[in-house]
Amino acid sequence: MKKVHNFRELKIWKESLVLVKNVYLLTSKLPKDEKFGLVSQINRCAVSIPSNIAEGSGRTTEKEFLYFLNIAISSSYELETQLILIEDIFHIQTKSILMELETLQKMIGAFKRILKTEK
Repeated sequence: MKKVHNFRELKIWKESLVLVKNVYLLTSKLPKDEKFGLVSQINRCAVSIPSNIAEGSGRTTEKEFLYFLNIAISSSYELETQLILIEDIFHIQTKSILMELETLQKMIGAFKRILKTEK
């Protein structure tokens, strides 16, 4: 039986919201001609992280929740790649967001391990 997880109380969800805000601030510095390219893709990746955490928390089994956490962490790796590209292409500093992202990835991984032991 699944333990009920209110996503609003999950630290990984709260931290991912902070990350989204920081990503949006960063992408606002990118050239306007990237609005429908890299900016759109990066923002969608960032939003995908808390969205999948929230969606997974509403599922009926731990296995389903883990599935959505896997999607969230996969989106975080996609976002990491795009942040590296921003730094390489546009010479915009992304180090602080990358560090924030790495911390979040570790937190999600730890939470996944906890869920697996609760099964």
